[in-house]
Amino acid sequence: MIIGIQIIGILFSLFMIYYTFIHYKKNEFTVKESVFWFVIWTLFLFLTLVPQILDPVISTLRIARTLDLFVILGFMFLIGCVIYTYGLVRINQKRLDGIVRKVAFDIEKKEQKK
Repeated sequence: MIIGIQIIGILFSLFMIYYTFIHYKKNEFTVKESVFWFVIWTLFLFLTLVPQILDPVISTLRIARTLDLFVILGFMFLIGCVIYTYGLVRINQKRLDGIVRKVAFDIEKKEQKK
C-alpha cells in the first residue's frame, strides 16, 4: 500500500526527471550530466516505490525507519553539493580576479601612453 509520503516522493522524482529532460533539451545539461541525474531520479523513484529493499541496510546501520535513512542521505548529498559548488565559485572568483587585474593593467597602460 502506498502512503502519502510515497506519493510525494513519486511526484517529486517524476517532476525532477521531467526537469532534467527539459534542461537537456535546452542544452543546459550535457549528456553525462543528464544521464547522472536520470539515474539518480530513477533510483529515487524505485526506492520510493519499493523501500523494503533497504531493510538490510537499515538493520545493519540500526536506523529506526527508511525515511530516516533518506533524510541522512539527503543531508549528506546536500553537503557534498554545497562543498562542490563552493569549490567552483572559488575557482571562478580567482579567474575573474585575474581577468579584472589584466583589464585594469591594460587600461592603466593605455592611460600612461597618452
